Amino acid sequence: GKIIEHLTALGITSLELMPVHAFIDEAFLVGRELKNFWGYYSINFFTPASRYAHEDATGEFREMVDAIHDAGIEVILDVVYHHTGEGDDQGPSLSFKGIDNLAYYRTQAGHPDRYINDTGCGNTLNVDHPGVQALVLDSLVYWHADMGVDGFRFDLAPVLGRTADGFDPGHGLLQKINNHPELATAKLIAEP
Repeated sequence: GKIIEHLTALGITSLELMPVHAFIDEAFLVGRELKNFWGYYSINFFTPASRYAHEDATGEFREMVDAIHDAGIEVILDVVYHHTGEGDDQGPSLSFKGIDNLAYYRTQAGHPDRYINDTGCGNTLNVDHPGVQALVLDSLVYWHADMGVDGFRFDLAPVLGRTADGFDPGHGLLQKINNHPELATAKLIAEP
């Protein structure tokens, strides 16, 4: 309604949404009985955060995207695929840690109980692993093809091209994202 009218009156043609994937609040906030309103602590890459919805987060997100598109505005979604809200070795086991901790996260050589923290968030997803690459690709295709998002802004994008030896511009995940036929029409923005 009125918000979309205001955006079109301003001449807005693209709207970037902060992360909307299901997420948790950081432990230090929970300890203070506070909540976060930005979704940088994802725990699921396919489900919209229910705190942004009235009843049906998925249906309401699709309706919102359709309404924004009807106004001639494209939707860019900020995505966080470099770490999860499960944090460091002291963090909770909510999804990826419990499924296959050593496949999903980078750990220190000889210390599988200690996470590499290239992200400053306690852990770093192991984007070298084919299962993690498939997860990221499936999520991107879902949000683009099924949820109607026009493009993505990749938070800390260089971490998605990291190997054990540092950044690789030809990293397999980056190449798969760039060459995926179902993402050919998606706008891809790398945040450094």
